[in-house]
Amino acid sequence: MVASPTSVLIDLEDETATRHLAEDVAAILAPGDVVALSGGLGAGKTTFARALLRAFFDDPQLEVPSPTFTLVQSYGGGRFEITHFDFYRLAAADEIDEIGFDDAVAEGAVLVEWPERAATRLPEHRLDLTFAIAGNGRTVAVAGEGPLLARFQRSRRIRWFLDGASWSGAVRRHLQGDASTRSYERIRAAGRKAVLMDWPPLSAELPGGRSRATYRATDVRPFIAVDVALREAGFSAPELYATDPDTGLLVMEDLGSEGVVADDGPIVERYRTAIAVLAEIHEHPRPADLPLPDGACHRLPAYRSEMLANELELFLDWYFPHAAGGPATPEERVAFETAWASLFGRLAGTETSWVLLDYHSPNLLWLPDREGIRRIGILDFQDAMIGPTAYDVASLAQDARVTVPVDVERVLVDHYLSLRRSVQPAFNAEAFLEAYAILAVQRAMRILGVFVRLAEHAGKPAYLRHIPRVRGYLARGLDHPVLSGLRVWYEKHRLL
Repeated sequence: MVASPTSVLIDLEDETATRHLAEDVAAILAPGDVVALSGGLGAGKTTFARALLRAFFDDPQLEVPSPTFTLVQSYGGGRFEITHFDFYRLAAADEIDEIGFDDAVAEGAVLVEWPERAATRLPEHRLDLTFAIAGNGRTVAVAGEGPLLARFQRSRRIRWFLDGASWSGAVRRHLQGDASTRSYERIRAAGRKAVLMDWPPLSAELPGGRSRATYRATDVRPFIAVDVALREAGFSAPELYATDPDTGLLVMEDLGSEGVVADDGPIVERYRTAIAVLAEIHEHPRPADLPLPDGACHRLPAYRSEMLANELELFLDWYFPHAAGGPATPEERVAFETAWASLFGRLAGTETSWVLLDYHSPNLLWLPDREGIRRIGILDFQDAMIGPTAYDVASLAQDARVTVPVDVERVLVDHYLSLRRSVQPAFNAEAFLEAYAILAVQRAMRILGVFVRLAEHAGKPAYLRHIPRVRGYLARGLDHPVLSGLRVWYEKHRLL
């Protein structure tokens, strides 16, 4: 591949190379993207477009006719719609208005053959691929600017990583993204399958303060350290097949997609097994210093009361105005913080261990071919800390994404207590249950603030559908006698 500051020239020696390039583009497409395909007749534009569409929709038999005569062909059923245009028969650039080009860009991604017929009507921020015949193969010059070009360059870096990590020629399929900068793909090569994690290291420093965000992982190293520690302790975290910590790329075991919920509710047997995982973690001393394969060490930060208190600002800043119709006054804030100060004081001597933080249904998989607690596959633990053992139990037994009925919550908590007592007869269940109530309420309040912020600030209103569930959990937790003072404050402001 020959590179310049503005473009790259890629050799496509055969149709397989064209398919790989199409997969590299399909993996990073987002709504609003425009990919312009130029080149003479037979240069490979339609071959590339067909391979891209089949990769994006993960359908090798997808019928992809050339839109030369229809001018436009739309494809749905994936993460978003892709519209394939052919401008060869346009008489004037303004005709793109009549065939719905702008609407297609607004609603999904767009492929354009013969883009030069649209003159200057195409968006500036696009990816330009110019194909040419070269001997028995093809070449393609890739140019562009802005975020789409950066994503393409990152995707090519992934291809080089895979080719050099015993996954040469891997088939790539988008799996998911999450709320962070991470994204995931399923890959296949030579009869093997795996999951690729793409986590570009953060260059900007996180904001200061004592909130959890201050301690969030900024690259893949904490994930690697916690993953190795979990597997060495006998838990089912994904095996790591290849890592490149400097660029933030991992190839890891594919634990499948079978979860722990069904019909929008918990599968109790699987939740009980997930609770048993926590009991096993908490029954043994767990180190804060976790070694990395390169000899370095990752130290788990402490999840202290100061951080828990700081997180509650999300509730006051976002949920309180949403529910009460206006911001909290300085006096209301002081009363709230005073009530919590005494509660956090009661956590001072509580039992601590590894806290995986988001230990709930989206991050748990069911592995039926394994035995015992290894049937629970664990994901998304890069922000793990050392903190109160009750936190992860509350995270699962009051799952923010799935309604856990109160009787099932009791079953889960009782199962945890039984497992702990069977190993440690002197286990202080009363102290644990008090900590559980305090942390469940803290977590519910934080999540209410997060969901309102995502809805009102980040433009993600779907999160509001979870609020009634979390409010229900909050009401449960406030019934504990130790939380009576906070309950008075909450009821006074008519937030229940």
